[in-house]
Amino acid sequence: MQNNKSKTIVAAAIQLNTRIGDNEHNLKASERLANEAVKAGATWIALPEFFNTGMCWDPELVHAIEYDDDQTASFLQKFSQKKGVVVGGSFMCRVPEGGVRNRYLCFDSGKLVGKHDKDLPTMWENAFYEGGDKSDTGILGDVDGQRVGSAMCWEFIRTQTAKRMKGKVDVVMGGSYWWSMPTNWPKWMVEKTESYNRDNLLRCIQKTALLIGAPVIHGSHCNTFACKMPGIPYPFNEFNGEIQGHAMIVDAQGKILAHRDKREGEGFVTAEVTLGSVETTAVIPDRFWLRDRTLLAAFSWHHTGFLTRLWYRQHVKFRDTNMHVDSAAKNNA
Repeated sequence: MQNNKSKTIVAAAIQLNTRIGDNEHNLKASERLANEAVKAGATWIALPEFFNTGMCWDPELVHAIEYDDDQTASFLQKFSQKKGVVVGGSFMCRVPEGGVRNRYLCFDSGKLVGKHDKDLPTMWENAFYEGGDKSDTGILGDVDGQRVGSAMCWEFIRTQTAKRMKGKVDVVMGGSYWWSMPTNWPKWMVEKTESYNRDNLLRCIQKTALLIGAPVIHGSHCNTFACKMPGIPYPFNEFNGEIQGHAMIVDAQGKILAHRDKREGEGFVTAEVTLGSVETTAVIPDRFWLRDRTLLAAFSWHHTGFLTRLWYRQHVKFRDTNMHVDSAAKNNA
């Protein structure tokens, strides 16, 4: 049953063909697509996780780390103010208490609704930021009486996300940078697991919406990338991948209202969606992971995560954004 504060709006979810580390290009693309979404009637717009940079194991990405008053945050604030809309997205943000976070900012007509730092980095993301504070519930604030939450990528595959926000938000603004299995590895090794991995993001978002009892507006990417796998011997240390797409809008029952496949490329989807918390009988599983991961993802979560956390502590945590990365540092993982 919908609560008394329910409101129907036109939402948009952006899907970017991102260039790794190219802030200028990615911000221009984000602005162009967000403008098109506004022209299509959208008043709530979700940009994806890392919408200004993308993500892979590339030490040069340290140069793309910003503060929460730099160009990316400024873009979100100014666009929201100029167009009179709600807009949100995440970027690597150096924080005053020390270190870097994957920070989601959401603005309403230029006013900050709130911020959320992703709870845990995934794989090589550990090289560039650390998880948020345990006190961070993902609940951002209110927009016209609607309680706004936020979740990013693998937060949708962890039960603690639903536990934090169930019955406490009327909409979840989110985004992902969910990559594929290596496309350059032998097909027999990855074909079956990639089919599951490709579907996993979509199912996790649907299930999280159902468990929380609130709609999800989810931005994504559709680019390809190539990088190394830290600590993996040749030839399996070469990782060519693609981002899964799945920009989508899902209602509070987990029904997909609009969806964009990665094969459709860059663009956006819009849909009318009713904001508001609904009662749900869905039970949050008594386990850490909402759905199973692939074997490679589970291995990389621990192995790659451990190696890149060491690199982060040495090269990122206590250094300024525009630091110099020498060739020795590039190979130190």
